Amino acid sequence: MNWALLIVAGLFEAAFAICLGKAKAETGTAAFFWMAGFFCCLFISMFLLYKAVQTLPIGTAYAVWTGIGAVGTVLAGIFIFKEPVDFWRIFFITTLIGSIIGLKVVSHD
Repeated sequence: MNWALLIVAGLFEAAFAICLGKAKAETGTAAFFWMAGFFCCLFISMFLLYKAVQTLPIGTAYAVWTGIGAVGTVLAGIFIFKEPVDFWRIFFITTLIGSIIGLKVVSHD
Protein backbone atom coordinates (compact mmCIF):
# COMPACT_ATOMS: atom_id res chain seq x y z
CA MET A 1 0.00 0.00 0.00
CA ASN A 2 2.79 2.44 0.85
CA TRP A 3 4.38 1.90 -2.57
CA ALA A 4 1.08 2.94 -4.15
CA LEU A 5 1.00 6.05 -1.95
CA LEU A 6 4.55 6.84 -2.99
CA ILE A 7 3.73 6.51 -6.69
CA VAL A 8 0.72 8.80 -6.33
CA ALA A 9 2.87 11.25 -4.34
CA GLY A 10 5.38 11.29 -7.20
CA LEU A 11 2.61 11.97 -9.70
CA PHE A 12 1.44 14.90 -7.59
CA GLU A 13 5.04 16.16 -7.53
CA ALA A 14 4.98 16.26 -11.32
CA ALA A 15 1.54 17.93 -11.15
CA PHE A 16 2.80 20.74 -8.93
CA ALA A 17 5.68 21.37 -11.31
CA ILE A 18 3.22 21.51 -14.23
CA CYS A 19 1.02 23.96 -12.32
CA LEU A 20 4.06 26.12 -11.64
CA GLY A 21 4.99 26.14 -15.32
CA LYS A 22 1.43 27.04 -16.31
CA ALA A 23 1.26 29.80 -13.68
CA LYS A 24 4.47 31.29 -15.10
CA ALA A 25 2.86 31.51 -18.54
CA GLU A 26 -0.37 33.15 -17.31
CA THR A 27 -1.34 36.46 -15.74
CA GLY A 28 -4.13 37.63 -13.48
CA THR A 29 -6.80 35.22 -12.31
CA ALA A 30 -5.53 32.33 -14.42
CA ALA A 31 -2.11 32.56 -12.78
CA PHE A 32 -3.77 32.65 -9.36
CA PHE A 33 -5.71 29.45 -10.08
CA TRP A 34 -2.59 27.67 -11.36
CA MET A 35 -0.75 28.74 -8.18
CA ALA A 36 -3.66 27.43 -6.10
CA GLY A 37 -3.32 24.13 -7.97
CA PHE A 38 0.41 24.21 -7.28
CA PHE A 39 -0.13 24.54 -3.52
CA CYS A 40 -2.84 21.85 -3.46
CA CYS A 41 -0.65 19.40 -5.38
CA LEU A 42 2.34 20.31 -3.20
CA PHE A 43 0.39 19.58 -0.02
CA ILE A 44 -0.99 16.28 -1.33
CA SER A 45 2.43 15.18 -2.59
CA MET A 46 4.17 15.95 0.69
CA PHE A 47 1.42 14.38 2.78
CA LEU A 48 1.50 11.15 0.76
CA LEU A 49 5.30 11.09 0.92
CA TYR A 50 5.05 11.49 4.70
CA LYS A 51 2.60 8.58 4.91
CA ALA A 52 4.76 6.38 2.66
CA VAL A 53 7.92 6.88 4.72
CA GLN A 54 6.15 5.57 7.80
CA THR A 55 7.14 2.08 6.62
CA LEU A 56 9.50 2.60 3.66
CA PRO A 57 13.16 3.59 4.04
CA ILE A 58 13.47 7.37 3.65
CA GLY A 59 16.39 7.14 1.20
CA THR A 60 14.58 4.80 -1.14
CA ALA A 61 11.24 6.59 -0.82
CA TYR A 62 12.71 10.02 -1.47
CA ALA A 63 14.70 8.81 -4.47
CA VAL A 64 11.64 7.12 -5.98
CA TRP A 65 9.44 10.16 -5.25
CA THR A 66 11.84 12.60 -6.89
CA GLY A 67 12.45 10.19 -9.77
CA ILE A 68 8.75 9.85 -10.55
CA GLY A 69 8.37 13.61 -10.30
CA ALA A 70 11.35 14.19 -12.57
CA VAL A 71 10.14 11.74 -15.21
CA GLY A 72 6.63 13.18 -15.09
CA THR A 73 7.92 16.74 -15.32
CA VAL A 74 10.18 16.00 -18.28
CA LEU A 75 7.35 14.19 -20.08
CA ALA A 76 5.02 17.12 -19.35
CA GLY A 77 7.67 19.46 -20.68
CA ILE A 78 7.79 17.47 -23.91
CA PHE A 79 4.05 16.95 -24.38
CA ILE A 80 2.52 20.06 -22.75
CA PHE A 81 5.21 22.73 -22.99
CA LYS A 82 6.59 21.54 -26.37
CA GLU A 83 10.18 21.21 -25.15
CA PRO A 84 12.62 19.59 -27.59
CA VAL A 85 12.98 15.82 -27.79
CA ASP A 86 16.26 14.20 -28.69
CA PHE A 87 18.00 10.87 -28.24
CA TRP A 88 19.83 11.84 -25.05
CA ARG A 89 16.72 13.12 -23.26
CA ILE A 90 14.89 9.89 -24.01
CA PHE A 91 17.97 7.83 -23.10
CA PHE A 92 18.41 9.46 -19.69
CA ILE A 93 14.69 9.40 -18.88
CA THR A 94 14.71 5.69 -19.71
CA THR A 95 17.69 5.09 -17.41
CA LEU A 96 15.93 7.06 -14.67
CA ILE A 97 12.83 4.89 -15.02
CA GLY A 98 15.05 1.79 -14.89
CA SER A 99 16.68 3.11 -11.72
CA ILE A 100 13.30 3.72 -10.06
CA ILE A 101 12.22 0.17 -10.91
CA GLY A 102 15.55 -1.12 -9.66
CA LEU A 103 15.12 0.60 -6.29
CA LYS A 104 11.70 -1.02 -5.92
CA VAL A 105 13.07 -4.46 -6.85
CA VAL A 106 15.96 -4.35 -4.36
CA SER A 107 13.91 -2.80 -1.56
CA HIS A 108 13.12 -5.21 1.25
CA ASP A 109 9.73 -3.69 2.07
